[in-house]
Amino acid sequence: MNYKILVITPVRHIKGVSEALEATGEVTYLDDPSVEEVISVIGDYDAIFTNPNKSKVYIGQDILDAAKELKVICTASTGTNHIDKPYAAKLNLPILALTEEREVINRISSTAELAFALTMASLRHVVKSHKAVLEGEWNYEKYIGRQMNCLTIGSIGYGRLGSMYSRYCKAFYSRVLVYDPYKDVEDKEIEQVDNLEYLLQESDVVAIHVHVTEETIGMINKACFDLMKKDVVLVNTSRGDMVNEIDLVNFLQSNPDARVATDVLADEIRNRMDSPLLKFAKESEQVIITPHIGGMCREAQEIAYGHAAHRLHSFFNEEG
Repeated sequence: MNYKILVITPVRHIKGVSEALEATGEVTYLDDPSVEEVISVIGDYDAIFTNPNKSKVYIGQDILDAAKELKVICTASTGTNHIDKPYAAKLNLPILALTEEREVINRISSTAELAFALTMASLRHVVKSHKAVLEGEWNYEKYIGRQMNCLTIGSIGYGRLGSMYSRYCKAFYSRVLVYDPYKDVEDKEIEQVDNLEYLLQESDVVAIHVHVTEETIGMINKACFDLMKKDVVLVNTSRGDMVNEIDLVNFLQSNPDARVATDVLADEIRNRMDSPLLKFAKESEQVIITPHIGGMCREAQEIAYGHAAHRLHSFFNEEG
């Protein structure tokens, strides 16, 4: 049977992915479509292939109602907050994601590496000083940074990415604190703490490494910011919805030495241009924002997208 696959994220630049998809069925590529474009064509497709990093399409009820022949949603990501999972479940639509593909995702370190890079860029004023040089300035006094081996780094979460990030920081001789009520930290050089409040009070850098759940959405809010140091660096490569952006902006405005370096924004797929943090960043040098590039390394893409494409192929082989 020749299945029809709608791809709504760029994949043709990734080695082997198009070949794997085209071995599965007839493929249509829409590299950057709108929701309306997807709705207009999806009616007779058997599968939709996506990834939240690039696509601005939320696969919600409007798309799923239009997808009369849809048999599966395949996403080359661990996160699935770009899909209306309850409605997909109501329609008995399986979602193929990388969330539980431990052997695969353990080979992908790119997001943890970006978290470390954002940490260093913020601590050492890399973006601000680069801009200043281009504008003709050559003055180090304005860009006095911090040294990693004198700092306490707090990681909220100690899963795959949190543990990698913690090890990177430990390699630079930082004191590393971890708060994760669901994981045991076996590394004796990393301190596991029992409450989040202590980590927030002690840390010079707070890095978020948690999955989206009802418990974690909005978990970093005014109560947390009130506990943080006035010159803290907040790093987020997880999901933007973990942070109350209005509370964050208020904290930054009240504490000019505090900084944030983030790869994600709240509700970034549907409403990122309305992000309070993005609006504040246009007027402030306290913020570094990257466009969800955590997984966007050549090697990471080949691993993640390639595995997702092969999973889709296996799904239809079993279906057939």
